[in-house]
Amino acid sequence: MTLTGRSFIGSRRGAAGGAPIHGMNPASGQQLDPMYFSASPAEVEEAVNLAAQAFPVYAATSGKAKAAFLRSIASALDAMQQQLAERAHLETALPMPRLLGEVTRTTGQLRVFASLVEEGSWVDARIDPPLPDRKPLPRPDLRSMLRPLGPVVVFGPSNFPLAFSVAGTDTASALAAGCPVIVKAHSAHPGTSEMVAEAMQKAVAEAGLPEGVFSLIYDAGIEAGAALVRHPLVQAVAFTGSLGAGRALMDMTAARSHPIPCFAEMASCNPVFILPGALAKDAESVAQGLFNSFTLGAGQMCTKPGIVLLPEQKETPAFSARLAELVTQAQPFTLLTAGIARAYASATSERGKHAALAAKASATEAAPACPANAQVFTTTLNEFLRQPELSEEIFGPDTLLVHCDSPDEYLRAAKALDGHLTATVLGSEEDLAAHRELIAVLEQKAGRLIFNGFPTGVEVAHAMVHGGPYPSTSDSRYTSVGSAAIYRFARPVCFQNFPDAQLPEELKAANPLGISRLVEGARSREPLAR
Repeated sequence: MTLTGRSFIGSRRGAAGGAPIHGMNPASGQQLDPMYFSASPAEVEEAVNLAAQAFPVYAATSGKAKAAFLRSIASALDAMQQQLAERAHLETALPMPRLLGEVTRTTGQLRVFASLVEEGSWVDARIDPPLPDRKPLPRPDLRSMLRPLGPVVVFGPSNFPLAFSVAGTDTASALAAGCPVIVKAHSAHPGTSEMVAEAMQKAVAEAGLPEGVFSLIYDAGIEAGAALVRHPLVQAVAFTGSLGAGRALMDMTAARSHPIPCFAEMASCNPVFILPGALAKDAESVAQGLFNSFTLGAGQMCTKPGIVLLPEQKETPAFSARLAELVTQAQPFTLLTAGIARAYASATSERGKHAALAAKASATEAAPACPANAQVFTTTLNEFLRQPELSEEIFGPDTLLVHCDSPDEYLRAAKALDGHLTATVLGSEEDLAAHRELIAVLEQKAGRLIFNGFPTGVEVAHAMVHGGPYPSTSDSRYTSVGSAAIYRFARPVCFQNFPDAQLPEELKAANPLGISRLVEGARSREPLAR
């Protein structure tokens, strides 16, 4: 396809007159064509109005029709897999195998949500039939289910140009719920975004859906994004990125005359607690696994282990030496943007003022345009607790070892933690049994607890939780990955004493869709008794 550099305003393309945006190859520093153009205020207004006009029709679209629409997007992206990965590689320098897999993950997510809405039970239909003879007062007929919120604005991150971006998990779950979506494209991968958006625009037209079901806006700064968030017709915001930007969006949505939910995934250091049995069994493999995890994707993963709690025991020096060896020998990594590279250099330099540098990879003459060298820092628990800045996330290939002298220090550390997406425990089953109190504390600190694994890697599955207490997310009740992500974009509506013919299909007595419903507190797929 020919890239044009313009926004998608429903079924038409935006103008080419706004502030310019250029993609850049972070390995070579080369500017990539074409030039992209920020959407004008009028285009933002039109995109939101189209979404609002589309909402009543799309909200009433059947689960089967929405499923067919989502699958058509997935099929179109599958057909473009190689081209999408190649463009994303140019714009991010992420390796081709990773990007090819990311296309597959993106289309897999779309199909998960398609199956969910096609089956239909996700709406949580609840029915309490009337009790006209109940004393002292009769009970009315009560029937409730989840209904979509309305137009949703999605902000994608820099580090996942496909799986969390234009057709990623936020967009897929919002569309599945019945919400039109306006995506604010990330400037780090504008060409990849355009390719996906064109496939989605075609899928909307082929499905016979209103054009406002999907739009994509480019923005060189924050003006267009802020206008979208503040628009009174927008009903929810989804964001993946930094704590600063996420918090700004949270404050913006809360400050509206009619506040709306902001589902933001933000900062997380994903602490790893290494219990004695892990090092006693194989200190070298723990070092290798940790190194692989915190350098995966050049350390630009939301689940990167950035804090490692380490016991003082006879195997600890061998573990530390092996980790230092791996770090020292590592080749330079390429970060996603020049801004991220500058932030990593600044953050690691600042960290060196508060913690000892245990190992650092050597710079080379053939360093990429956006370079980062692996680093590992070390400190004591007392210093860690005394200096809050040591618990801040650094986006890049580094980690911090925190030395603990006793099991009690693990508890002190855990209780002092902020919220995180994950918390990992490495050790034996005996270790796990001996640290039940630690596990109970970590349950309050993270959305996913991992035993004898590393946190990088998030499975798209029904039981997955990719969320956690603030500041890892804005609302710890929800996940942004897995089928439960759909619940962010729906709210319960109760229909009292409605005639059966006027009820949604999901609530009718005959249960024509055959979904699972909660009838007087018991699960059933059967029709209601006459």
